[in-house]
Amino acid sequence: MEYPPLRDYGIVGNDDRCALVSRDGSIDWCCFPHLEDASVFARILDVDRGGQFAVSPAAAYESSHDYRDRTNVLETTFETADGQATVTDFMPIRNGDEGGGDFQQALYRRLECDRGSVDLELEFAPRFDYARTEPTFERADGGVMASGDDESLYLYADGALGDDLEVVDADATVTGTVSLEAGDGCWTGAQYGGREPLTSIDLATTLDETTRYWRDWVCENSDVTDTMPERWTEMVVRSQLVLKLLIHHETGAIPAAATTSIPEEIGSDRTWDYRYNWIRDAKFTVQALHDTGHQEEARQYFDWFADIARQDPADIQPLYGLHGEADVDELELDHLSGYRDTGPVRIGNGAAPQRQLDAYGTIVQAVYETVQFDASRELMEDEWESIRDIVDYVCEHWEERDPGIWEFRDEHRHFLHSKLLCWVALDRGIALATENDFEAPLEAWREDRDAVREAIEERGFSEEANSFVQHFETDEAIDATALLLPIYEFLPPKDDRVQATIDTVIDRLTTDDGLVLRFVDTDIRRDEEEAFVLCSFWLVDALVLSNRLERAEEYFENVLEYASPLGLYSEKIDPEDGTLLGNYPQAFSHLGLVNSVTYLARALDHDGDVRPDDFHPNNVETLFRRGERPEP
Repeated sequence: MEYPPLRDYGIVGNDDRCALVSRDGSIDWCCFPHLEDASVFARILDVDRGGQFAVSPAAAYESSHDYRDRTNVLETTFETADGQATVTDFMPIRNGDEGGGDFQQALYRRLECDRGSVDLELEFAPRFDYARTEPTFERADGGVMASGDDESLYLYADGALGDDLEVVDADATVTGTVSLEAGDGCWTGAQYGGREPLTSIDLATTLDETTRYWRDWVCENSDVTDTMPERWTEMVVRSQLVLKLLIHHETGAIPAAATTSIPEEIGSDRTWDYRYNWIRDAKFTVQALHDTGHQEEARQYFDWFADIARQDPADIQPLYGLHGEADVDELELDHLSGYRDTGPVRIGNGAAPQRQLDAYGTIVQAVYETVQFDASRELMEDEWESIRDIVDYVCEHWEERDPGIWEFRDEHRHFLHSKLLCWVALDRGIALATENDFEAPLEAWREDRDAVREAIEERGFSEEANSFVQHFETDEAIDATALLLPIYEFLPPKDDRVQATIDTVIDRLTTDDGLVLRFVDTDIRRDEEEAFVLCSFWLVDALVLSNRLERAEEYFENVLEYASPLGLYSEKIDPEDGTLLGNYPQAFSHLGLVNSVTYLARALDHDGDVRPDDFHPNNVETLFRRGERPEP
């Protein structure tokens, strides 16, 4: 296929930049200087115009790829009739320094012949600014400099490969060929914004240092992952490594995914830019980072959204740029055809100006969980003032309609998930005020908390459907977000309505092997046929809390089978054929996997007797419910 399936892509990166490398050895997506900036290679969004950096055998071949154990260093192996070659791709981390400056604005490739002989071909076709600028080329020592407007990308190649580089002006491409015998090797790579002369020894040392960095980072938290069932450890490690790739080193922000405009369904116009940090991810992000022992990253992430929380609550957006930018206007790039010719290609995100009521509860929940998890992180008075303002805002606005978690652009309703998160904001705000002896209008907050609960229980549960439903105006629309009711401790897992809702989700939204759709049978959209990976993990979590461990473990194991051969997930999965869909790799999916393993591991350790509060032992409200503390 001209467009490789997403499962054929691996990801490499450092700090806050990433590149997607196909199993055919082509770098088809890469943005510099940061992940959220314009692409220099975008073949994944247009095979003709997007640009690529490819290395592959001249002869027919079969290929496979894998990561070096517990790293983000990717090795692609090519088998030809005459031999075998390996291309090793990585973005450099030197001397263990993530913030390595200009040196990190690069991607390097080691070409080696493992046996026999192999002729490898190189094609370097950068296309700056999402292929809106075609480059010019100039030869330079050890390579070729590509320039376009105010950008430049230096192609480095040593040995015989460097000697053979040829600029094909008509195609705006640099080509080259190298013949390697067993034991031979050479380097190539691309540096953004200039060039730093490097010898092969420097690059070999940098590869070793980069490999060591990733392994040391994983080992720092091995005491956590080693307590998990061994059969799931490698998937958890890979998910951690994906999240680490996405974390912005300077700010701690985490984009939803590394790409833009990979369609949720082939042929649909649901093509969004996910290179932004969504507020709603905060609860699951904090939980996953703490569950895997990444305290430093969790604190940095906490600081990021604590800054967002200091804004006037009316101005808080559902998503921000990775440096906190609020202005992320959406633009369609008509000159690109899109992945598998499914456009439009979008940069920016039009959901940013929406006011989503769930964002407020997610912020308060994330602060609450951080305080519970991290004994060294106290809530400061000024931080509390921001949280108090948010809770007061929720009191004033919880009865309003909003576009909901799925960001419908033309429908505002009383979505169950939005009301649930308003309740969470009030409930956790009360707990934070009580535990820390902060000033707050607790009586008024409790009254509103009770009012939100009453609205959810009376208007959010449908006797006809025997389930909590998507929004207050329906008896039929079922939404997977209802699975979060026990996870957020709104109702105990054993509540009859919770169990009925879980069964309804299984019956109406879930495939036989545990893939869960977001929603069905709604007048907002009726064509939702792809499974949402995170929702599949929510179902696992809800089943675990219900002590339905056999079904939970079965579904979890089945969902693991849908990961790419490298252990990567996109946003969605086509239940019919297992095709990965949506932006890739998706942070939400990997966060869900980590959290589900944590739920399952603890349940198996406790013979299934777990509750949400078992993950938050200092929760004042929970201790009250257990009868161990007086009501605050």
